[in-house]
Amino acid sequence: MADSTDSTSDPAIELRLGDRELEISDRYETASIANDVLIGLWFIVGSVLFFSEQLATAGTWLFLIGSVQMTIRPAIRLARRVHLRRLSGERTTAHPMDF
Repeated sequence: MADSTDSTSDPAIELRLGDRELEISDRYETASIANDVLIGLWFIVGSVLFFSEQLATAGTWLFLIGSVQMTIRPAIRLARRVHLRRLSGERTTAHPMDF
């Protein structure tokens, strides 16, 4: 029988700034998820457009847009860390499931 304090099945939540940190993290996580969905859509539509020679240029543009958005993901993570650090005035730890 598993121990109820097993951190692998139920990760601990750290609220160093209270509810404000949780609210900030939720907003950045939502932005990251929305960004990931858009990346997927750009690449799916771009892939379909490659089936037609006339639409290959549009597909290439969608791949470029998706690639640019892939650089936005670490920018979202960095913005979250900077935001939390400004609020706390001290170094914040990375969330175990950092988006």
